[in-house]
Amino acid sequence: MLIFGFVLLMLAILTFFFYASYSIGSGVYLKAYCRKKTSEKVVTLTFDDGPDSIQTPKVLDILKARNISATFFCIGHKLTGNEDIIKRIEAEGHTIGNHSYSHSGVFPLYSSAKIKQDLQHCQQLLYSITGKETKWFRPPFGVTNPPIAKAVKELGYHTIGWNIRSLDTQGMAHQKVLGRIRKRLCPGSIILLHDRMPDSDILLLKVLDLLDEEGYRIVGLNEII
Repeated sequence: MLIFGFVLLMLAILTFFFYASYSIGSGVYLKAYCRKKTSEKVVTLTFDDGPDSIQTPKVLDILKARNISATFFCIGHKLTGNEDIIKRIEAEGHTIGNHSYSHSGVFPLYSSAKIKQDLQHCQQLLYSITGKETKWFRPPFGVTNPPIAKAVKELGYHTIGWNIRSLDTQGMAHQKVLGRIRKRLCPGSIILLHDRMPDSDILLLKVLDLLDEEGYRIVGLNEII
């Protein structure tokens, strides 16, 4: 019985640490803004993992045609060669955030000093293109832990999460993605999409139609915050 109880305790501890690290809304290590508490039917769109030389301009074309402001969390190593896209994002009134320089699969295992260096590298590149500082951060994979929290707090970033993870990178049919979004949709939602996906523009059009059908108005991140 003692061994069984110990095993249960260890499983409970592991479950807690998994939840604390992999649920961006947990707030255990780092407070992330995941949704606006409001009764007004407003949402904001966020795009991760760009810029992409082919898909990001297509997404921007749609947003411009619909007069919609969104937020783009950019990966630093993708900025070189795509400076004009970043300038366009800025010029067309969208918000730009830091999504790390490396977006490495082992990013959560970095020391706080290395994480801070990584984020500063991305920040410096963004500043060299736009001439502006960004205060918004989204952790790669949505993972938070003490080293990430320490680096982010030292840099003074505001962490932006989501309450709707579309899973548009998982190869699901668009109808399943839309069903997932519809199921989780509520006033003040922050929706996570990816502008790097091959059909991100097609999916975006369908998402916009869905939001329109449900009577939601799309606003910029500043209005949600």
